[in-house]
Amino acid sequence: QVQLVESGGGSVQAGGSLRLSCVASGYTNGYTYSNYCMVWFRQAPGKEREVVAEIDTEGNTRYTDSVKGRFTCSRDNAKNRLFLQMNSLKPEDSAMYYCATKTTGCGQRWYNSWGQGTQVTISS
Repeated sequence: QVQLVESGGGSVQAGGSLRLSCVASGYTNGYTYSNYCMVWFRQAPGKEREVVAEIDTEGNTRYTDSVKGRFTCSRDNAKNRLFLQMNSLKPEDSAMYYCATKTTGCGQRWYNSWGQGTQVTISS
């Protein structure tokens, strides 16, 4: 069972920036962090979950349209860390942000593990 811990959230004004981090540990059955597709998703009160970004084992990324050009997802496999650099933040970005794993690749439609989340609040 993989354990994930997010950090870096906070409250900032619109137009500001935040950098989220996720630390992964507790891999089993011979798997390592570098073998997994990693995902950032978010959920705001009264709204459905939304995948924000995903990154494959080679570092290739995909983003939801609303954050393209503003957010950058990256990973440091040597340190089992995942990052989400968020620039030009908007009030609609306010949500709880989670990192998650997809063990078979980014095409997988479910998450194997996820963390407790980190809160992002953007004021106008």
